[in-house]
Parts: sequence; structure tokens; C-alpha cells
Amino acid sequence: MLIGAAGFRAVPSVLIDPLHEEFGWSRATISAAVSINLVLFGLISPFAAALMDRLGMRRVVAGALVLVAAGSGLTVFMTASWQLMLCWGVLVGVGTGSMSMAFVATVTGRWFVRHRGLVSGILTAAGATGQLVFLPLVAALATDHGWRLPALVVAAAALAVVPLVLAFLRDHPSDVGTTALGATEASAPVTVTGSSAARAVRVLREAARTRTFWLLAGGFAICGASTNGLVGTHFVTAAHDHGMPHTTAASLLALVGLFDVAGTILSGWLTDRMDPRVLLGGYYTLRGLSLMILPALFAPETQPSMWVFIIFYGLDWIATVPPTVALCRNRFGDAGPVVFGWVFASHQVGAAIAAVGAGAVRDVQGSYDLAWFIAGGLCVAAALLSLSIRPIRDPVLTETRR
Repeated sequence: MLIGAAGFRAVPSVLIDPLHEEFGWSRATISAAVSINLVLFGLISPFAAALMDRLGMRRVVAGALVLVAAGSGLTVFMTASWQLMLCWGVLVGVGTGSMSMAFVATVTGRWFVRHRGLVSGILTAAGATGQLVFLPLVAALATDHGWRLPALVVAAAALAVVPLVLAFLRDHPSDVGTTALGATEASAPVTVTGSSAARAVRVLREAARTRTFWLLAGGFAICGASTNGLVGTHFVTAAHDHGMPHTTAASLLALVGLFDVAGTILSGWLTDRMDPRVLLGGYYTLRGLSLMILPALFAPETQPSMWVFIIFYGLDWIATVPPTVALCRNRFGDAGPVVFGWVFASHQVGAAIAAVGAGAVRDVQGSYDLAWFIAGGLCVAAALLSLSIRPIRDPVLTETRR
């Protein structure tokens, strides 16, 4: 499910140039649809987490996949840019957002006590795998057959996962007569009543009173701006500006996903053993430095220096998720998945701003260089925000790291 959600959400980044060529829409207009997708991918996350507590993961995820299929499939009939924003922006954004990182926090919180950080890393890496699987395929299909065929492929892939969800996904360990990994005794599922939306808003109101929430949200907003919003949306187009074929650029972006699988799993393993604040500070600093040198690496052909960037940046791509999930769980307890949903919403707001902003920079200046430099500077600021969070005071986590 996570592989599919990440792959479906990333598809529009490969279609910017084909849509521009067929309809004449500006890159800023097409990027606006991507921005709506990114915002909803995040904003729906806390509400989806609260809804999973009430209705169960299986029902929510199955419904989300149907929305993705509808949004992607209907694009083949569009004739105006507002229809792109409705389909790829709203429908696909809501659908993929319901299967995003708050889903990871919910699964790990219910099914794991031991190795939570490692499992968070593995599940988060599934998103990178989705990018790895879908981007080269979509780029090749769009180049050879136009953008409509990959849109239909995404719709079919989403529908194909629905039977698997209904057959195999379970909400709690007790549903299959077992306990969470590492739990000493079975815990009864928490019964949630009332409005899921009201609970999500109530959790936000309570979390917003804390300094930790705003530091996490600020850092994660910059994380989104420097990954999904900028690199995930505009890397292919920026590389093409320097003469690189779309298929080659998409393959490089997919390789970011390949190396991120290793980087995020390693990050999860480290989160079980190190202070998450320190990990976040290191990740953001290294990412910022890599983005600042990226403009000098673009060329018609892939040079060794670009391979170094792809490997280095890929290891850092979403390595920030496991330590952020751990901090939310530690500071906010049972409400941690919903709080992380709101923190992830800030991630996507930052991504949306960067997606539109970078598109506007390209339209005005004819190059993305300024966007890369701004993102690099913001990453350094995110490192400082993360290191400003007070240390964890949890004897259970301390003992686990020993």
C-alpha cells in the first residue's frame, strides 16, 4: 500500500513537460496541481489517522485506493487546467494522503513495541520503493505513448491493490489472536467514539500548546520543501533544461528512491539507539549542503559528480521520518500518530510552497538555481530547529538503546 501511495503521488512530476506541450499550460499552473496534491497528501493525514482509530485501517485504505484510481483515470478526459487540479490535486491527494506517514505511525504503534524505529524505517522506505518502481515506467510510457497511458496504468494498479487490502490487512494484533511484537501482555484495542475530525482537531489544539510541536512542524515543513516539493517535483524538468533526456532524469530520481531504502532503514535502526534530535540535525545539515552544490552538477550526460549526489542525497531523502515519529510518540503518547499526522501536514505544506515557488522561479528566471540555494539554506535552519528540541526523558527508550 505504501509503495503504491508514494508511486501514485510522484507521477505528476514526470508529466509536467508532456502536459505543457499538449495543453500549453504554464509550468507554474501545472505545478499548482502538484501543490494541491502535496498539501492534501499531508493535511488529510491526521484526519485519516483519527478515522483509522474509529473505522479501522482496512476500510480507510481500501476507500483511499478507489479515490486514487478515480482521480488518475479521469484525467484522460480533461480539457482544462482546473480539471487537472481536481483529479491529480484533490482526488489523488486525498487518496494517497490517507495511506501516508500517519499510517506508518499507526501500524508501528499498534503492532510493535520492540524495534519500532527499525520498522518505521522499513515501512517509510516502501515510499522510496514506490518512486523507484513507478517513475521510470511512467517516464518511458509517457515518452513512447503519451501521458494518458501512464495515468490509466496508475488507476489500474490502485484498483488491483484493493482486494489485497480487504483480504490481508488487519487492524489490531488481537484480530488474529496475537500480541504486538515485544509486548509482555495483550492490550485491548482503544475504543474511539465521536467525530474523527473533531478528535484530530482536538489533538492539534492540545499539541499546538507545546514548543516541541512547533519545532517539529517547522523542521518537517522544510523537509517537505527540500524533497517532495523541490527535488521530487522539479528535478526531471531541471535536468532536462540542461539537455538531459526525460527518461535519464527520471531514472536518476528513481535511484534516489533506491538509495533511500537503505538510508531510511539505517535511520530507523539508529533511532532505536541514538537521540532522534541529533539524527535530525545531522540529516538536515547534510541535505542542505548537497542541494547547494546541485546546480553545478547538471549536464546533458550523467557525470560521476551527479552519481555522488544521487547516492548521498538518496541516503538522506526521507531518513528524517523514523526519528520524527519517535519524538511524536515519546512526547504525545497514544495521540502520537495523530500528532505526527499534523507534523506531516506541515511537511506537505512546505512541499506545496516549494513546488509552486520553484515553478515560478523557473518561469521568471529561466533556471532553477535560486530555488536550490534557498532550499539548502532552509535545511540548515531545520537542523537548528531540531537541535532546539529538549532531550527525550523516557526510561523505556533509554533502556532500549542500551
